Amino acid sequence: MTNRSIELILGGARSGKSGFAEQCAKNSGLSVTYIATATSLDDEMARRIKHHQQQRPSHWQLIEEPLALAQVIKTHSTADSCLIIDCLTLWLTNCLFGEHDIDWQTAKANLFDALSQAQGQVLLVSNEVGLGIIPMGEVSRHFVDEAGWLHQELAQQADKVTFVIAGLPQVLKQPTRD
Repeated sequence: MTNRSIELILGGARSGKSGFAEQCAKNSGLSVTYIATATSLDDEMARRIKHHQQQRPSHWQLIEEPLALAQVIKTHSTADSCLIIDCLTLWLTNCLFGEHDIDWQTAKANLFDALSQAQGQVLLVSNEVGLGIIPMGEVSRHFVDEAGWLHQELAQQADKVTFVIAGLPQVLKQPTRD
């Protein structure tokens, strides 16, 4: 049995989910690797990325990987590490709508395989997009559906699931004590 803890951290835009994940990483006492899935396609996104970078401790390792998430987890997951993956909905966007020909079902299966082998602590940050109005367009509905299914599967595999709203973490699932 591997020494691991997987936590799914969900929340809306500007809910405080990334800050919560970063605080969990700081509290872990482990070596932290921050895996960023965002890509800078415009000035506004570049500013967001820079803001996030300035908020994180400088001694944390940063890996920017928009697509090969499973491989990064397999490479960097160790018993004495904490991985923050921020965020899964950007990764989903990159897989579904990026310029690379990615088979989403294979990418998702590879992610679950990597998580099943992970060691240490893994904090998965993702946007909960299914609480609002159902999008009118086919592409938007497809994205919301895939995000919802991804979150459901991750919640099943995760040891802990936390929903952050207005900066307040609400634990939805936590390990049971024997």
